[in-house]
Amino acid sequence: MNTRIAIPSAAPGGMDAPIDAHFGHCAMYTLVDVEDGAVKEVSVVPSCPHVQGGCMAPVNYLADNKVQALISGGMGMRPLMGFNQVGIQVYHGSGAPTVNVAVEAFLRDSLPVFTVDQTCGGGH
Repeated sequence: MNTRIAIPSAAPGGMDAPIDAHFGHCAMYTLVDVEDGAVKEVSVVPSCPHVQGGCMAPVNYLADNKVQALISGGMGMRPLMGFNQVGIQVYHGSGAPTVNVAVEAFLRDSLPVFTVDQTCGGGH
């Protein structure tokens, strides 16, 4: 399994960074490249500007960064549908406190797929 995972995170990013609860308003994204079930590379990219109604900007930004999976604690319906349209699978972070904990859960296949029932009204 070779996958690039994006995790909304707080400064300074990286595996020990705290997860930012809402992907659209995070400080940055920690990108984790996984190959054959192990972390191969970790990088950090800044978040892109996100304004109310501009929910597709982060979706397209992450797609442009070749992200295949996103782990998030919260998002609205519109970006979830956008991720589905561009082929990025979204997983619910289930309260993981750090990027490392979230990635470990992903590698164990223990994160649930993010569903419409888990979406918020946006801006939370």
